[in-house]
Amino acid sequence: MRTRRAAIAAVAGAASLALTLSACGQSGEGGSEEKAGGSTKGATIGIAMPTKSSERWISDGKNVVADLEAKGYKTKLVYGEDKPEQQVSQIENLIAQDVKALIIAAIDNKSLDNVLQQAKDANIPVISYDRLILNSPNVDYYASFDNSKVGELQANYIVEKLGLKSGKGPFNIELFAGSNDDNNTKYFFNGAMSVLQPYIDSKKLVVQSGQTAITQVTTLRWDGATAQRRMDDILSKTYTNKKVDAVLSPYDGISIGILSALKSDGYGTKSKPLPVLTGQDAELASVKSIIAGEQTQTVYKDLRELAKVASNMVDAVLNDKKPEVNDTKSYDNGNKVVPSYLLQPVSVDKANYEEVLVKGGYYTADQLK
Repeated sequence: MRTRRAAIAAVAGAASLALTLSACGQSGEGGSEEKAGGSTKGATIGIAMPTKSSERWISDGKNVVADLEAKGYKTKLVYGEDKPEQQVSQIENLIAQDVKALIIAAIDNKSLDNVLQQAKDANIPVISYDRLILNSPNVDYYASFDNSKVGELQANYIVEKLGLKSGKGPFNIELFAGSNDDNNTKYFFNGAMSVLQPYIDSKKLVVQSGQTAITQVTTLRWDGATAQRRMDDILSKTYTNKKVDAVLSPYDGISIGILSALKSDGYGTKSKPLPVLTGQDAELASVKSIIAGEQTQTVYKDLRELAKVASNMVDAVLNDKKPEVNDTKSYDNGNKVVPSYLLQPVSVDKANYEEVLVKGGYYTADQLK
């Protein structure tokens, strides 16, 4: 297993062979790079994101690029369009283009072992971005949010809105989880179930479909259309004479699909109100849906801050410094415990979206009209 110190030494050693130390720290002309104060000024950083089909990953890419370029780095940003083999090929190309570090949000977190070995052989440090890369010793750091807390926020919102703590119930609930090839899925789901399970056990919450195991409720590639089809199926088979009171949804794109199924089944009227419906990422369409009284809640994760954490990690490694981390125990990728920096998520609904999202500068009031 490669230690952090060895990884940093390897990066610095490789850089020193190719670059000239410069006391003034100015970048050379024509894309040349100079070593300054331990950092590679003008170095190119490779950024591999999963897909442009999700608003959040587009934002992530733009934010990471902006933050790195503000620090004086060049960037190469690629999107794998939810095709694991395409992402592997893209990362191989980035390595061949002599990037000095990689920031990777994995599509399939188990498919990158070979290409990460190539990165190690080229002395390229790897930052796992938001989704932990599994089974590889060649992941140096992990930048994400407290993913268990995300699920807890969603579940606690359901508990609060249904009045479960005051003894109300029973209520019908259905459960959705993220993609089965995303390591974050189990953290989101297990965090939520740590809150919901006691109410399920006491029958204050009833999963009428009987689908409670994570293997039964995952949504491949976090796809809204896939979630819509599953919700359609649940409604037609289980809720002909019953109503859904709450739906645990892990992500806004999935929530939009669930909403479509619910509306097609007559929900959203005075006689058949929409259930409590959670989400994640505060995507623009879902925030508008919350304002309109459809989706009920989302979990806001400030992607600007996540980009900053990842770019700071790269900058520290290339400056022979130890990146800031705040968790060294929680994220075992099956080969090593990856040092991590976790940001805190925030629950958002109709009552606080202006305070959190508008005053916080994430959206303007005009964007939410």
